[in-house]
Amino acid sequence: MTSMQAAVVNKLGEKLSVEEVEIPKPGPGEVLVKLVATGVCHTDLHAAEGDWPVQPSPPFIPGHEGVGEIVAVGDGVTDLQVGDMVGNAWLASACGVCEYCRTGWETLCEQQQNGGYSVDGSFGQYMLVDARFAARIPEGADPADIAPILCAGVTVYKGLKMSEARPGQWVVISGIGGLGHIAVQYAKAMGLRVAAVDIADEKLELARKYGAEVLVNARNEDPVEAIQAKIGGSHAVLVTAVHPDAFGQAIGMVRRGGTIVFNGLPPGNFPAPIFDIVLKGLTIRGSIVGTRQDMAEAIDFYDRGLIHPNVTTRSLEEINDVLDELKQGRIDGRVVIGY
Repeated sequence: MTSMQAAVVNKLGEKLSVEEVEIPKPGPGEVLVKLVATGVCHTDLHAAEGDWPVQPSPPFIPGHEGVGEIVAVGDGVTDLQVGDMVGNAWLASACGVCEYCRTGWETLCEQQQNGGYSVDGSFGQYMLVDARFAARIPEGADPADIAPILCAGVTVYKGLKMSEARPGQWVVISGIGGLGHIAVQYAKAMGLRVAAVDIADEKLELARKYGAEVLVNARNEDPVEAIQAKIGGSHAVLVTAVHPDAFGQAIGMVRRGGTIVFNGLPPGNFPAPIFDIVLKGLTIRGSIVGTRQDMAEAIDFYDRGLIHPNVTTRSLEEINDVLDELKQGRIDGRVVIGY
């Protein structure tokens, strides 16, 4: 067999085309993976629509939460072999020699490649993965269950680390979607107390299921007033929401000396009240996915049974329906494509 089914972006802003494409061959340092499952991330929607400042170049195959079995290895691959289960990630590769790579910040490498964006990803039956950056999947892991850890999981885990919140302190998770419902679980596993903010009661109930102690529906009440009244403000806020309003609200929800971490990536800007930031001694940080070490740690939390993504499985033929539902905010948890 020389061809495979894949969902391809042929033109930005148009629906993906599920079509036959050639199965790639692994080059030096690469492995060919036969997919079993792949998560669908909000970033895949941005990729298909081309609404970020740096646009991908069609045609390309989205997807960066793919899990599968290695079926071929390229020259120079010594630590992986045929039969191993691995995954791809947003951080598909980095140069390894720049200042950022040398100091443990490979996610900031200016030469990085991104899965399903600048290199073909996991919305197909096969994919290529740089062996150095392949996520190692623990033996016995359910591919559909672990797939969301490869982006949603590692992204919120790193975001929580960047918040510097300590066990026993409060963190607000703003946006209980594909990232947020997993963020609640990582926060609890890290010993934090969780307040959840969203505009949908069903998503807030999902947060309660995973351990959130305080629930705020921002459609029905002012989240800033509610968080201040209920917990006196939060030590940290992790914003996973994709609505710009959530970013401004975060400044009002945090305590003096607190830290706000942005994970969500809506288009546009957010209002930053300089007086409040200075007077209250606030820290505002952006956090983009995670390094290979962050990935190993995030997977370890899952492997110890502490993280349970809320997963719904769909087929590749339904990918455009899934992206539409994602755009409309109608997905609870994470959708995973099964092959």
